[in-house]
Formats: sequence, C-alpha cells, structure tokens
Amino acid sequence: MTIKRHIKTPIQNRVVEAGNLVFVGGCIADDITQSMGPQTQNILTKIEGYLGEVGLDRKAIVAATIFVTDLPGKKEMDPVWTSFFGDALPTRATVGVADLGGALIEIVCTASRG
Repeated sequence: MTIKRHIKTPIQNRVVEAGNLVFVGGCIADDITQSMGPQTQNILTKIEGYLGEVGLDRKAIVAATIFVTDLPGKKEMDPVWTSFFGDALPTRATVGVADLGGALIEIVCTASRG
C-alpha cells in the first residue's frame, strides 16, 4: 500500500492517503470565539480545501467523528452539517468532550477515492 502525506504542520500532516482512503486530521475553527454553527461552517470549508489539495471534494467524505464540548449545543451544528453535505451525508459520530482548547467543535474525517 502506498502512503502519501500532505500539508505538513509542526504536529501532523493534515491529510494522509493510504491506498484509496484519505484521512483528514482534527480541524478546529479559525475563530473559536464564534458559536458552534459558524465554527462548524469554517471547519467544513477548511476540510474541503484540504481535500481539494489531493483532488477530492466533500462528496468523497464517507465518515466523520465530531468532538463537541456542549452536546446540547450541537443543535446549532446539525443544520450547517446537513446543508453542507446535502444528499452526500457521510456517517458520523458525535462525542462529548471536556475541553478543546477553547474551541467548541473539532472534526476528523475519512474520505475515499473509490
């Protein structure tokens, strides 16, 4: 299996391709002072940009794990999520966590080339 790493940061490669799978590391919003809806929109836009670097788009995302610091607050995230993906909704799990360094939400996802 061929492994390719893209968009290196000091602590991770934002995108790693392993065979037909493309993994996008945890993303938080650029402005963590916003509420969960705008943070979600910013993160999803960033993820789509990272996937664009390897020739994919949002429709290639097959699974996501979403970490939130306020599970009831995810009601603000859900409409942003469904609007962004339309009919190409990936599977997802939403996990409540105690802290994300001030952010309200972090998203990790897997895309497929196949």
